[in-house]
Amino acid sequence: MPKVIVYSTTVCPYCVRAKMLLDKKGAAYEEINLTKNPDRHDEMLKKTGGKRTVPQIFIGDKHVGGCDDLYELELDGELDGLLAG
Repeated sequence: MPKVIVYSTTVCPYCVRAKMLLDKKGAAYEEINLTKNPDRHDEMLKKTGGKRTVPQIFIGDKHVGGCDDLYELELDGELDGLLAG
């Protein structure tokens, strides 16, 4: 399974929804909470090409995007393949 990274903040309903879907899929992920680790914000901006909203989700080397993008992959039947590597 490829490494999954979720950039989030403490008070973010979209972050909660995205993590719920990943949990449902049994996907282990590293959560980088920008509220608790503001020094990691520039890292996220660099990796996303300047996107400032959270969540920002990466599966392996692929930048998935946000919560809606993750759910779209699920609806299209592509999420399982990405998580499988």
